Amino acid sequence: MNQLLRKLDLTSLRLFVAVCQERNIARAAERECITSSAVSRRISEIEALIGLPIIVRESRGISVTPVGATVLRHAQAVIANIEGMEAELSQYVTGAKGVVNVAASLSAVVQFLPEDIAGFRRVFPDVDIEVEERTSTNVLRSVREGGIDFGICNEIPAVEGLEPLPYRTDRLVLVVPAAHRLGTATTVRLADFVDEQFVGFGGDAALMSLLCQQAQAIGKDLNVKIRVRSLDALCRMVHVQLGVTVVPQQIGELYLNTLNIRLIPIAEPWSARSLVIVCRDRERLTAPAAALVNFLTNKP
Repeated sequence: MNQLLRKLDLTSLRLFVAVCQERNIARAAERECITSSAVSRRISEIEALIGLPIIVRESRGISVTPVGATVLRHAQAVIANIEGMEAELSQYVTGAKGVVNVAASLSAVVQFLPEDIAGFRRVFPDVDIEVEERTSTNVLRSVREGGIDFGICNEIPAVEGLEPLPYRTDRLVLVVPAAHRLGTATTVRLADFVDEQFVGFGGDAALMSLLCQQAQAIGKDLNVKIRVRSLDALCRMVHVQLGVTVVPQQIGELYLNTLNIRLIPIAEPWSARSLVIVCRDRERLTAPAAALVNFLTNKP
């Protein structure tokens, strides 16, 4: 009996089940597209391993012995488990099940990802998504190092060498205290506020790099007095009149009803930014990651 695990194969069990269901070796062979002699040989091999008969061959078919009934019950359970495993594994292949690791910039996390991931989870409820918030520069570094499936960040020069896919666009606005001299302006240009005391991001945030580059392009330097690490803190610093700042419009709108601030559109091309999905090789993404990328890149 201890040889069963090593020598009893699934094909033999499947053929035995077919014989029991058809009550006839010839019909079972026809159903399974195999010769009757091959089926009979498989049955004999099972009987040899067990040491007892599992069917009785009769003139018009077969009957199952009590030993055969026990083998049949377990064979059906084994086959059902294998079929269940196949069905579950196919979910991974099609992207219906698994884990996806994503690194995303703050702008993407706050503005777009919550709703997009909620929509994806309605279609693929068994895919778990882990999102790490990082600066755009660190997103690209993580993608290159292979620590994540893919990243979402602002389209910056460092994206070269990776495979970028369009994701979303956002527009930057100036945020000022409600009583600020620019508070009633309908639009502004960088020259209108570049000399103001500025509240900015610390570290290597893509937004600060963009603002510094644009200021230098008009022969100025940003007068950054306070640096923080969250968009919420930026807006609150402006609320208490510690300076002005620039944020994506959708983020600024979250605070209009709770903080004493004004949002002013910036009438310059650089204020429109592109967010991209980046990966090293889209063709080598796992099925769940590919499913999420496909979902995100097909959003309106």
